[in-house]
Amino acid sequence: MSAFPQTTKAVAHIGRRIVSLVDWPMDASPLKANEVAGRTIVTLVSAGTEINGNFDVERTAPWVGGYAAVFEVTAVGGSVTDLRIGQQVLAMGPHAGFQRMCREDVVPLPAALSPATAVFARLMSVTWTTLTTTTARPPDRVLVAGLGLVGNLAAQIFRSAGYRVTAVDLLNRRRQFAQGVGVNDVRAAISGEKDLIDSISLAIECSGNEQATLDCCRVVKKGGEVVLIGVPWRKRTDVPAFDLLHAVFHRYIRLRSGWEWEIPRMASEFRSGSVYGNFAAAMGWLNERRVSVDGLYRVFQPAQAQEVFDSLYRRDNDFLTAVFDWGLSP
Repeated sequence: MSAFPQTTKAVAHIGRRIVSLVDWPMDASPLKANEVAGRTIVTLVSAGTEINGNFDVERTAPWVGGYAAVFEVTAVGGSVTDLRIGQQVLAMGPHAGFQRMCREDVVPLPAALSPATAVFARLMSVTWTTLTTTTARPPDRVLVAGLGLVGNLAAQIFRSAGYRVTAVDLLNRRRQFAQGVGVNDVRAAISGEKDLIDSISLAIECSGNEQATLDCCRVVKKGGEVVLIGVPWRKRTDVPAFDLLHAVFHRYIRLRSGWEWEIPRMASEFRSGSVYGNFAAAMGWLNERRVSVDGLYRVFQPAQAQEVFDSLYRRDNDFLTAVFDWGLSP
């Protein structure tokens, strides 16, 4: 394939809390030797980053977001020998009808795994880095605070890895989602739960809330870890820094960022784990149903993007996230 269409359909942010399906310019130059390209099948909305970090901001020019896509390969560069036309691959691609990537930036789907399920591997990777880097080992007890999509997947990942998981969220519907995918110990709060105190080896804070972080620090074992996965998009409480520092110092807590990219992007010698290796492993667990996304999402057409983003912003929806179905048309 020597050239591509000049434009493709894409979900663009065109103003604060305004999105639209538009014609978006493409790189129409000949495919490079190490590139693959193809028609998008599905993309996944990240209800945290895309709503708080992309949707609710002022815009001076249109911008296309998204970083989780499955596409069907329709063209491969001359040096790509391990992918075939028609194969489905996962990539950190945007909400657009056509994808073009370096070969190393795509991961083939297991043969039996549906694209709408496989795309969740991208969000599973967010907390899989913590699984790779934590000093806690099964059957240690793990606390997950915040049961949006990332927290829900984290609870399932650590449960499947052999940890004893307690999950917490203030919202009843999020607790119900977690119970629906097999997370059994689900609670409304950390504070006041006396059995948690000094029993948690690792707390994974997925809400971005200061009070939740302090509550995690107050229940982990001495010398335990509290990993910050949830982005503090804005100040939510008036928790004094002293209270947090006091808990960290006197309980010998390792409080750290849950930065997904702490591990190498690709597998390398003398390092454990990689981001793209996590994508492949996550799709394997989805394929084996060690992690389930049943009931966590709804499928929409890209033209319904405004409805989707509005609902996720209001948090009045009956789903944790949305999958855009792009079909096979660019």
